[in-house]
Parts: sequence; structure tokens; C-alpha cells
Amino acid sequence: MSRPEDVLPPDLYYNESRSAQYTSNTRIQKVQAEMTRRALSLLNLQTPSLVLDVGCGSGLSGAMLSEAGHAWIGLDISAAMLAVALEADVDGDMLLADAGQGLAFRPGSFDAAISISAVQWLCNAESADESAEGRLRRFFESLYSCLKRGARAVCQFYPRDDKQKKLVSDAAIKAGFGAGLLEDGAGTKQAKVYLVLTVGEAGDITNVINGLDGVEVDDMRKRREKKDRMSRRDEILRTKERALRKGKIVKANSKYTGRKRRIKF
Repeated sequence: MSRPEDVLPPDLYYNESRSAQYTSNTRIQKVQAEMTRRALSLLNLQTPSLVLDVGCGSGLSGAMLSEAGHAWIGLDISAAMLAVALEADVDGDMLLADAGQGLAFRPGSFDAAISISAVQWLCNAESADESAEGRLRRFFESLYSCLKRGARAVCQFYPRDDKQKKLVSDAAIKAGFGAGLLEDGAGTKQAKVYLVLTVGEAGDITNVINGLDGVEVDDMRKRREKKDRMSRRDEILRTKERALRKGKIVKANSKYTGRKRRIKF
């Protein structure tokens, strides 16, 4: 079965009929509510806050934010989805916008942000002038800017594979976020991936998500910093070890292995 983002761009895929069907589907309502509550638990907001909902769609996640006592502003690329939300008279303010072009909000506008089932759409470039990397970069850099220092963001998304999972996580880290991946139901068809982000909070991201049993936590920044600390010699030796295990012939190690060469003119 094709993934929705492989069929059409989101503003075309979610037309009037599909938007109405999506919103009225009781299974989707239940799943969206569960994922939004999970995102809220990861945000751990102690007081009523102003939350940005990226990819708010027809307001299913926004309804959970309102229920929790938070004010929210949502944006979505689908006019049809927003029309359904307006008809339902949701509590939040909404605007039609493409998150892949960046978020046009003043710095430090929001206490927190969520995104439910939307970020994977940013991994598709709809024209030759765009790239997934560029869309993700604009999104995460502008998201970082519009959040207050110390704020958190939680993005639930459906990565196609580990490569896409890394693409999204790396884009968030390059934008300045502390980032960790949390996976509920890892290895099952019902697996849900959450990218937990912090603004201006250095160190171990697992401090943000301690006490969660039965989940897989991957500290992306910690893993990247460890890789950066690895010397070129260590990297070469590890590559040689892998080659040897595969039965390949490699050059013998010496005191010169990994040494930088002077450029001769």
C-alpha cells in the first residue's frame, strides 16, 4: 500500500472529500487523540501555555490541546483540512502555510510546539528547485527561532526507514535543538516515533524523557557528539576491522595510519 506522501502533495491529497473522511473516521480520531496526549506528556507543561501545532489539519490534535487547557495556533498546507476545522468551530487560531518554507512567527513566540503525523511530508520535494534537506532545514531553523529558550517541541512522524529517520533528526540537530528519538511499540506495526526537541538545553536529552518504560530512546545529539570526538585514526581502524571481518585484504597498520599529509606545492 502506497504511503499518502508518495501519491500527491499534501495540499492536493487532502481534498474536500478526503479531509471530511479523515476527520470523521473514529479509528483516526482515537489514534490522533492518543498520539497528541503522548506528545503532551513529553512536553510536560506545568501551566496553561501557548502551543504551536504544525500540521494541525482539521483540528483533531488542537481539540486535545484545548482539553488540556492550552491556547494554540495551528498551521496546515491543506485549505480543505482547515475548512473542516473552521466548520467544527475549533478553539485555536489557524493559518494556511507550508511548514517547508519556514514558520513566519516572531522569535520566542511559543511556549511549546507539537506536530502530529506531518513531518514526513517535508521529506518530499515537489519541484526541481527544492530538496527534502532544504525543506527540513527551513522548518527546524524557524521552529527553533519561534520557541522560547528552554521550550520543548514534540514531533510525531512516520519515517519511511532509518535513513529518513536520520535525515529528520540531523536536520533538527543542525538547527540547534537537543534531540532524542523515542519509539513506542518498537518493532511492531503500531510503532509510533516521536522526535523530542529542546531549545537551549544542552546535555543528555534522556533527562527530558526519563521514567518511560517499554520505549526505545535514541539520544541523537549524544551519538553525534561521540562520533565527532572519534579521531580520524580510530575511524580508519574501525573501517579496516569491518573490511577484515568481511574477508577483504587491507593494508597493515602503522604509526602513520590516519596521519594528515602535508600538501606539497
